[in-house]
Amino acid sequence: MRRLGVLSGVAVLGAAGFFAFRGQWPWPRLQVAPPIVVRESFIETLDTLRSGETLSDLLSRHRVSGLSLPGFPRELSLDPRRLRAGLVFSFRRPATDSAPNLVSVRTDAASRIEFRREGIAWLARRHEIPWRAEPLRIEGSIDNSLYEALDAQIQDTTLDAGERARLAWDLADVYAWEVDFSRDIRPGDRFTVAFERMVSAEGEVRFGRVLAAQLSIGGKELSAYAFQRPDGRTSFFDAGGISLHRAFLRAPLQFRRISSSFSRARLHPILGTMRRHEGTDYAAAPGTPVMAAGDGSVTHAGYTGGYGNLVEIRHRNGITTRYGHLRGFARGLQVGAHVQQGDIIGYVGATGLATGPHLHYEFRVNGVARDSRSVDMGNGQPVPPADRAAFEQDRARLDSLLRPTAPTVLANAAR
Repeated sequence: MRRLGVLSGVAVLGAAGFFAFRGQWPWPRLQVAPPIVVRESFIETLDTLRSGETLSDLLSRHRVSGLSLPGFPRELSLDPRRLRAGLVFSFRRPATDSAPNLVSVRTDAASRIEFRREGIAWLARRHEIPWRAEPLRIEGSIDNSLYEALDAQIQDTTLDAGERARLAWDLADVYAWEVDFSRDIRPGDRFTVAFERMVSAEGEVRFGRVLAAQLSIGGKELSAYAFQRPDGRTSFFDAGGISLHRAFLRAPLQFRRISSSFSRARLHPILGTMRRHEGTDYAAAPGTPVMAAGDGSVTHAGYTGGYGNLVEIRHRNGITTRYGHLRGFARGLQVGAHVQQGDIIGYVGATGLATGPHLHYEFRVNGVARDSRSVDMGNGQPVPPADRAAFEQDRARLDSLLRPTAPTVLANAAR
């Protein structure tokens, strides 16, 4: 047995010598990875521009010297007068150096400006940040507030609280001529909305735009489809191709809680007597902008007894609107001025006979107060015949998002 072992060893050594002589190897060689060379390591620090601080103060705090912003082209510079507190800057320095050689800041959603030191000079470059659109769909009930309904249906990972608020505001704007979300909502009303969520190359998400929606309000079905016209403008139309735009907005404020609905009599909160209340009170924070409900001419802008600071606008067809208890008026607003629907005419206050900040809004027809909810605001303009085919094609595409027949990306998982 020992002799056999010796002969086996000699055979192995002989074979190894034979293959070595021929420059071959009968089994795989051990592969050795090339060494990893670390050329230079960096340390990155994030810092924010503090309240009352200048950009020079921030740069000095991080030992940045020689970076003169006025020397760069306008599109590659930062206007110190427009920088806001809380803006985040990144400072990157080599591990072997105490001063940064790279400073970058996100100037807006789509771009970042980078300042790089090369030698004693600083070079600037703008980096574009691409965003891609993702169509999403949510649905649910509106039991109290439109924002609360959307907030309950969308996860933080889908849209954060600020972006959910933007979606609620934009959806309310789409229906601003048909629905007053402050007072028209009833328990059991429902919504479905298709919208775009934007996702950046850096992993950020934000709300993009409303694409289409379907509301069931008080038993009425209200549809809305975004349609881009040949001139580039985007408007919303119902399923029949009629514009949602009307002569008057349903409310002069974007949707807010109403403190007092329209009634023919109520106990006046200050005088303590029953007085005719010919309008609607919208509770809102002081300074909230008040919009003209429709196109018209200003017939009054001043202090008027119990109304306090009052604006009155005369519209076509014998219609006037009044806006009372204002804190102040929009700059340049005066009697005889022409205003357009949506123009800011004043700001919510508590002047006159008011217990707290709110807007008193009246809608009058030939001098008689009317509840704006019961007034026929007329119909919008239809899609022009030349654009009809394109609209119907877009409507069919958006319907497939609102009413999918196959599984789709939904945003309505509870948090």
